[in-house]
Amino acid sequence: MSADTKEMPLRQGTTMSSTFSGDGAVPDLDPATTAGLLAERLQAWKHAVAYLEDYVTAVEKVHHHHAKEYEKVLKTISQPLREGRHFDQGLGGVAGFFENMRVNTQALINSNAETEKTLKGTVLPVLERLHKEIKAKAKEVLNGAQKSAKEVDKARNTTQKHIELLGQHTASFESTGGKMTPADDPYVIQRGVLHRLNKQVIEENNHRNDLIHVQDSFQAFEAHVVQVVQQAMEAFNAVAGGQAEKVRALYSDMLGAAQRIPGDFEWKGFLHREGANLADPNEAPRSVDAITFPNQDHTSTKPLIEGSLERKSRNKLSWGTQTGYYVVTPSKYLHEFKDDDNLRNDPKPELSIYLPEAVIGAPSGEKFNVKGKDKSKSISSKLTGSSELSFKAHTAADAQKWFEAIRSAAGAAAATGPAYESTPNSPIVGGPDSADASPAGEKTEAAAHKEQEAGITGNTVTSPTEMSPVSPQDTKEALPATTAASEEKKATA
Repeated sequence: MSADTKEMPLRQGTTMSSTFSGDGAVPDLDPATTAGLLAERLQAWKHAVAYLEDYVTAVEKVHHHHAKEYEKVLKTISQPLREGRHFDQGLGGVAGFFENMRVNTQALINSNAETEKTLKGTVLPVLERLHKEIKAKAKEVLNGAQKSAKEVDKARNTTQKHIELLGQHTASFESTGGKMTPADDPYVIQRGVLHRLNKQVIEENNHRNDLIHVQDSFQAFEAHVVQVVQQAMEAFNAVAGGQAEKVRALYSDMLGAAQRIPGDFEWKGFLHREGANLADPNEAPRSVDAITFPNQDHTSTKPLIEGSLERKSRNKLSWGTQTGYYVVTPSKYLHEFKDDDNLRNDPKPELSIYLPEAVIGAPSGEKFNVKGKDKSKSISSKLTGSSELSFKAHTAADAQKWFEAIRSAAGAAAATGPAYESTPNSPIVGGPDSADASPAGEKTEAAAHKEQEAGITGNTVTSPTEMSPVSPQDTKEALPATTAASEEKKATA
């Protein structure tokens, strides 16, 4: 390269160090960086081949118009290569090859040859076919890797929105004392984050595999491009160099410059300069288990108790039972899910009972009961409203654990009923719609004693056929009336 020749400009990289590094839920890196870089590299090769096509075309005209036309040939390659940063600027590479052509073409200005038809029929078609191959390769990258990059971007945006939603509602959990709707329950939202994060990781790993496949094919493809350029130059030399020994020597020097380029010379230089921006084939794929995100371990996301329970169907015509996955959350909800799988389907509660507004039955063996309104906004919740739910645990000890956890979540506002197993045709003893209920002041001492033996405290609930919400306030009003009736009976006696 001559001393007065300006160095080709290098564009500074604007990408991050690695496309998929880090264990954050939503990486800050652009998934299109590697694909865009490789697509731009193909553009550089395409323009390099276009430079050579222009050169041969101009030489064809020069042989027709003699010495003056060789000046036009020099002009076609007088400008630096486009996307020049993709090529090694030293000798021995593509940039050095074009510099060699500039020097030798200057010497050919005084030469004369007329081989227009031969050049047009042998050399140019080889380069045109190579140009089309590079364009097809670029289209493959754009339609493949860059398209999958958009899917990664979309999946990351969805995950980020759900993580932000979790942050909002965990903060709301602290400010509202944990009272919120089922859809706003941080536990439910956190499971939704995991569901979307799994989809994101799948898209990221698929995109990474696409990039690695494209990268692996680049070295062989570029070697092919260099090989075709060498073949084109051999044909060019055979046609134009035959006119005179001097002209032949000049063109042979150009050929030698092309042949001295190793097939992997430019690719190795590219890896040295831009390796940090390419996907690392040795990097382990991302895993949901290794990812952390904000509020992942917030106390509101940790269940008080969870596990599988059997529950009688709410359908009055059906006496069957069904097994579900139940959770009592710090937000004071009893949620029902189909299972504990966060990945296959979006985990949305099929049943949500707000426990401070529910009536809880003491456990009887393996069974216990809860009456409350389903707030899950599902179709069944709109049809059933307030429901009496009969549960069966695996063991009596498990039933007691569930009862204690539910009572703890419900807090002081909860009403506790007796242990019972309701049937559609027999009301709960002591309920406001019981057949044995008497007006205030007319209960016998036997009836009062019977209630005490049954262990009835607070509110009691009616049978499923007469479900009506019973609040803690009703309990407070009912107790004085019962006490007054007992005192009146004692005075009469």
